[in-house]
Amino acid sequence: MSPKNLNASNKTHKFLLNQLKDKRIFQIYKKFEKDLKLNENFIVAVSGGPDSLALCFLSKIYSIKKNLKVKYFHVDHKLRNNSTNEAKSVKLLLKKLHTSLEILTWVGKKPKSNIQSVARDKRYELMIKKAKKLKINNILLGHHKDDLIENFFIRILRGSGLNGMISFDQKTNLQNINLIRPLLKFSKENLKYITKKVFKNYIKDLSNKNEEFKRVKIRNFIKNLELEGLDKDKFNLTIKNLRFANESIKYFVEKNLKVNSTISNINEFVILNKNFFLQPEEVVFRSFTEVLRSVGKKYYPVRGKKIDKLLYQIKNDNSFKTTLGNCIIKKVNNSVIVSKER
Repeated sequence: MSPKNLNASNKTHKFLLNQLKDKRIFQIYKKFEKDLKLNENFIVAVSGGPDSLALCFLSKIYSIKKNLKVKYFHVDHKLRNNSTNEAKSVKLLLKKLHTSLEILTWVGKKPKSNIQSVARDKRYELMIKKAKKLKINNILLGHHKDDLIENFFIRILRGSGLNGMISFDQKTNLQNINLIRPLLKFSKENLKYITKKVFKNYIKDLSNKNEEFKRVKIRNFIKNLELEGLDKDKFNLTIKNLRFANESIKYFVEKNLKVNSTISNINEFVILNKNFFLQPEEVVFRSFTEVLRSVGKKYYPVRGKKIDKLLYQIKNDNSFKTTLGNCIIKKVNNSVIVSKER
């Protein structure tokens, strides 16, 4: 290691160790370290908000202690006039950790509706592309305990089933890249405490106050529920219990996928036999949704109403050909062939 790099490393270690003298921060880090259990290099997605900056701090200590390489990336969506200046501000904030941040820019036409959802998909797309280029298989995301509750209510409004309402998993996989959420057991309050102590500042996203976005409306609704006595710990216990029930369903979904589907030798299409569609309704729905997501290479599944309509068609029509979720779906006799749309 060069003298310059060694000096930077010593400064980082000293800075981090000084922060861990704070008892509350030390306890949060120890829990973070215990739960993460990651022994491979990783990427951290950085928005610049208090949650992601806390993740930057915790992950930096973790990478040093485990002798792992970590890369930090921020996506400039170019959705607001000052987004580029904000990105530069995030880069300056990470310099407090003696850490460099790379800014990824979303180039192209911007949406006029469903903005937050489209931006999220683009964010994952850019991060995953970078991860594959660097041959890193893990991306850490800053979702926390409060996000679980928000997501629960958002999915209720969409008419989601059990799987949708508790869809924030600690670890998911997209295009062979692990998306890891190591902060799901931490409250926003604790994460903001870390950021204020370590960075003294963070980026304030003005869209978080814009009630045109459904997530903001839900966030304000939850605040009102808290005034009426909502106990977040008990609510999270409810979500935990729902997860147990969900895991049982997942077992039968995996079994259905394994036993009643055949993947072509060159992975160009999947064949679903008659028994695939003779399982309990929820198992069939989830199994088929997973096939479409996997073949179509999409992170978020096709909306439930479209899946229901297609499953009805599969059940009642002898043969047909249609497209959905970047897939071509063709029924021939009692089998269904799913291939990627070109």
